[in-house]
Amino acid sequence: MRNDLFDGADVVGVTANETSSSFYLPAIQLPFDLPDEPLPIAEVADLFGVTHRTLHFYEEKGLLHASRVGPMRVYYVEQLRRMAIINACREVGIGIAVIQEFLEELVTARSQDDADEIFRTTLARRKRELTADISHIHRQMQQIETLMTCEEEERPRIGTNPKSPALTDMERQCLSLMAEGYSPPRLARTLHIEFDDLRRIEADIIEKFQATNRFQAVAKAVLLGVVLN
Repeated sequence: MRNDLFDGADVVGVTANETSSSFYLPAIQLPFDLPDEPLPIAEVADLFGVTHRTLHFYEEKGLLHASRVGPMRVYYVEQLRRMAIINACREVGIGIAVIQEFLEELVTARSQDDADEIFRTTLARRKRELTADISHIHRQMQQIETLMTCEEEERPRIGTNPKSPALTDMERQCLSLMAEGYSPPRLARTLHIEFDDLRRIEADIIEKFQATNRFQAVAKAVLLGVVLN
């Protein structure tokens, strides 16, 4: 687990006296300085690299709560802190139902340490799941390699090995981060590009590897030695 998740100058937490929700939130490092409040939905979406629909969805699930200034949805600092927690969970693949249970469990926290420990426990559980997934993926990769080797042995020998497709520097960076498990929003922020541009780059990578999705493209890239597993 990354220790810097709880380190740094911009780590924020919230105590029972600071929030209308009356419970502690885990301390987590924000990827930006806290802005002046309230923030309209468009600015919040940009800050976290998500769409308006995503924020509406989180509200529908009771994870987030917007205030109103006339007809406009706005968010205060407390909700930005909640969104930072939700976003961190989503980036490591924690499901909405688990996040709902996690936030419900936070109500029982009686101190900041309690809230941090609940968060660590949730992350540790997800880490165990990912470890199991990695083992499963490695077995599948070995099976794919075996099948491809058998197929290659059955073909007439041409004397050449499969060639890696030509990639741009941006495509190589994107592919490397995809192999590390970066989610699309996190990829866009890391590469400092718009989300739509990232989607186009991913689509080009998938096409060049003659894959059907981003995961298959990464698998083929690993087999060809384009990225390391």
